[in-house]
Amino acid sequence: MNRVPDKLLRLRKIDLSSQEREPAPFIVGVTRSGTTLLRLMLDAHPELTIPPETHFLTKVIRQARGDEPDVKKIFKAYTKNRRWADFDLDAEVFRRRLVRLEPLDETSAIRCFYDLYAKGKGKPRWGDKTPGYQVRMKRISRALPEARFVHVIRDGRDVVLSQWSKSERPTPVDEAAKRWQQRIRRSRQIATKIPDVYMEVRYEDLVRDPETQVQAVCEFVRLDFDPVMLRHHEGAEERLGEIAKALPARGGARELDAETRMEAHEMAGQPLSEKRVEAWRREMSPADIEAFEAVAGEMLEELGYPLSGA
Repeated sequence: MNRVPDKLLRLRKIDLSSQEREPAPFIVGVTRSGTTLLRLMLDAHPELTIPPETHFLTKVIRQARGDEPDVKKIFKAYTKNRRWADFDLDAEVFRRRLVRLEPLDETSAIRCFYDLYAKGKGKPRWGDKTPGYQVRMKRISRALPEARFVHVIRDGRDVVLSQWSKSERPTPVDEAAKRWQQRIRRSRQIATKIPDVYMEVRYEDLVRDPETQVQAVCEFVRLDFDPVMLRHHEGAEERLGEIAKALPARGGARELDAETRMEAHEMAGQPLSEKRVEAWRREMSPADIEAFEAVAGEMLEELGYPLSGA
């Protein structure tokens, strides 16, 4: 058998831009809405992997657009992000793959990262779970045609309770209510422009009837349902272990130690429990309930969540 010289192998171009792809689930939503739970469920599938939160796609897209994208700038958009260490990728291997892309554009530059990550996990398909991409869905959809957005929505009163439990300086309830409502409304407005690649999942339904909800997501992204997805907690410790390291301070964001990062996701790695559904009825003060509903009651009703009557 003739062996291709190593030099030619190194120079061979990689075409990722024009390939047809299976849908890639992008899980989005307001922080503390259950996005990590759904991530672990989908990631448990033997054919699909979803990395820790990325946060760099907007910058990558910006650097990769134009007639002559700069590989160095694209590479830095990835590797200078403070979460780069979470993915356990060899930066030099990644750089070489970027250099070999033909053509080099936003689509191939994005696929290059996810393909390399999925290869390391031994799986053919990949997705993403970055809550904040909910307000970047249209931009990502233009750059990545296979992206399918799964918006996880949770009762805002429970969202605020969960945010408070993980914060040293909790946001005032009226401000938290305003942010929650604005994020939901903005996401749904964007969804009207990309209706074919957007779906909503309620956290409460995911907890109470996980099989039906996960099957619906699988159908949306053309993935065969596998019962192992309902046992997500069995492999959660290993998957969440990727972020068991300090997140360095950068760009005005303070450093987060490994323990704090792991604690933020401890519930998602446990068997499903309904105790966090409507926790606001038990744990939120009447004054806070009233203050939240005064700001975001209209959105609660629009989503079908009952008001307290306070």
